[in-house]
Amino acid sequence: MPTPLLSSRPTASFFKRPLLTAAMTALLATVVAGCSSPESNDSEPADAKTENPTADESQNVANNDAVSVEKIMVNTVKGDVELAMNPSPLVVYDMTLMQDLAALDVAVDGMPGGLLLKNLHSETQPDPKSVGTVFEPDLEALNAMQPQAILVGSRMAEKYDELSSIAPTLDMSIDTANIYESSKQRLHDLGALFGKSDQAAKLQQNIDGLITETKSLTKENKGTGLVVMVNGNKMSAYGDKSRYGFIHTVLGVPMADDKIADAPHGQPISFEYIQKANPDWLFVIDRSAAIGEDGIGAKAVLDNPLVAQSNAWSKQQVVYLSPDSYLAFGGYYQWMQDLTTIKDAFTNAK
Repeated sequence: MPTPLLSSRPTASFFKRPLLTAAMTALLATVVAGCSSPESNDSEPADAKTENPTADESQNVANNDAVSVEKIMVNTVKGDVELAMNPSPLVVYDMTLMQDLAALDVAVDGMPGGLLLKNLHSETQPDPKSVGTVFEPDLEALNAMQPQAILVGSRMAEKYDELSSIAPTLDMSIDTANIYESSKQRLHDLGALFGKSDQAAKLQQNIDGLITETKSLTKENKGTGLVVMVNGNKMSAYGDKSRYGFIHTVLGVPMADDKIADAPHGQPISFEYIQKANPDWLFVIDRSAAIGEDGIGAKAVLDNPLVAQSNAWSKQQVVYLSPDSYLAFGGYYQWMQDLTTIKDAFTNAK
């Protein structure tokens, strides 16, 4: 049996307060420095430039054009963490974060080795060093690197205390029950942390534009939907509070079964369940394929007489989501790939 990739969902407290606030001490230092150095028109403190030589212009921080800071406070699942802008060396253990940072063209110095997705690192940045796996850090490599910050998600959250003893660690696990707002907030915060708020806003516009285009098709009463994960010869269904709930809550596809149990790994189902639920659309995640396991694949597993009786199968309305939807759900490239796939499927629906 393959090792499960998902751990428990983080608490909702992640979104109860603004995630990024400028450090007031830095703001006061800026004012004092400006008064005592009349020949200088630079609003950024000199010591900030020394500590963060590659940080972007301060006007990108928290969308406050007038404030210049050397450190920012990030509100994470584990509480507030203060750290310098543009921390380097930077280590990241979460694939969703890696996608966002790659899209922002932020350099990552260390990440797990052997990852299957090809969109986890910016091609314009140096290759990162391997620092373990998504579940197990390589402590020797981390100590040698001496990172200024470590970013983790749900899969590495259990190692938070261990990692925090090495460097400031930010648990930025996504809220799977509200994946759109959660991923939007995180993209915004990463943009602010690395001085790329403008770029983050443009990326979010790309996602939102594609959501609008897709929703214009999915809201046209084209039937109910059911999200199914196929894992070898096992299947589970996911509802509107899962990490795939955006299909129902954001795109407005009605649920074929609104009684699906909310569970981290979905509700176990059978072929007969799919027949009785009779969705007009099947949205399929092939877990085995996503993690590189050999097998017959989700399409072959679903190809049986019971599933064939469903509207979705008979109308060829089966949408296979990307491996990113399992490995990097909520990441920039996951949004763009899966929204495009769903939009194309509904465009071609008869």
